[in-house]
Amino acid sequence: MLLILHPDIDKQSEDYLATLKHLNALSGVTVKEHIVQGQQQQLTEIYLIGETKSLDTADMEALPAVERVIRISEEYRVLGRHHDDQRVSGFDFQGLRFDQESLHVFAGLCAVDTPEHVEIMLKTLAAHGQRCTRMGAYKPRTNPYAFQGHGKGCLPYVFELAGKYNMAAIAMEVTHESHIEEIDTCLEKCGRPTSVILQIGTRNTQNFELLKAIGRQQRYPALLKRGFGITLNESLNAAEYLASEGNAQVIFCLRGMKSEYGAPHRNMVDFSHIPVVKRLTRMPVCIDPSHSVGTRDHSPDKVMDIAHATAQGIVAGANMVLVDFHPAPTQALVDGPQALLLDELPRYLDDIALCRETYEKRRALWQ
Repeated sequence: MLLILHPDIDKQSEDYLATLKHLNALSGVTVKEHIVQGQQQQLTEIYLIGETKSLDTADMEALPAVERVIRISEEYRVLGRHHDDQRVSGFDFQGLRFDQESLHVFAGLCAVDTPEHVEIMLKTLAAHGQRCTRMGAYKPRTNPYAFQGHGKGCLPYVFELAGKYNMAAIAMEVTHESHIEEIDTCLEKCGRPTSVILQIGTRNTQNFELLKAIGRQQRYPALLKRGFGITLNESLNAAEYLASEGNAQVIFCLRGMKSEYGAPHRNMVDFSHIPVVKRLTRMPVCIDPSHSVGTRDHSPDKVMDIAHATAQGIVAGANMVLVDFHPAPTQALVDGPQALLLDELPRYLDDIALCRETYEKRRALWQ
């Protein structure tokens, strides 16, 4: 059962204290509180976990601090929609709004290689009005001898250059709990010129200790990629691990499913699940066309498969795009063959804008 308290409630007020006293006295019920920061107000959500079937909804709504009550299903307790469209969706971060209505493009280097390439990339993004990027410092690899990323050694110049070019947010994968502290320490030393969305890669979707660690901190949002070879339900439950620990600032990323049926693409593109994730949860949905497709190949219409896949995702309502670009793909240390060229960025952004306009028209058509 979920209790939504009156907006901006004072936790020292008699109404709040009386409500919590009553809830904490319930037998067989665990009380868990989550704060949701909306655009206009702060909401407090209280989850009653355990023997709640016998609790009367009217009795709970009569408590002085409670605005309304929702019966919730077992799965996705925090992130689930639960057939209630009034709940606050999404979050604000670095002056940007991330929800199921927004759209942000995170173009950048799959793996940071040199300061020169980082600066060229960020300068190009800034010239095209972009505020977000992707930069890989920690790279989990299937081959133990492949490049694993520069790690914390590259963080200072990445963050300083991001601040120089007014990048608000960087999507950066972490593979170990210690990476969170390394990122936080470096950002603090640099004066926090930018910030990071902690990315959980497909290999770590079921690394539950890492999920718990990212969930316990609330400074940085999380971007969770769909897991390798597991169901959508299992991946959504992995996202719920983050939220259950206290961090409900979660973006869900579709990055293709590992399957030979997707060949010659790297993975089977799964962007038809965008509306499904939106229906089941309140999370913004990201797409990663670069790792879904994995090549720069194009059809006779001269449009690259990556651009076509991006279009499919945007027209279906995607809220974020994670895409590889590189100033010199032949010199890239990771995934160079799938990286787009900098001179292709204007067309790529224009294509996204065109597809977003189509999505808005499609949505209006079905109202």
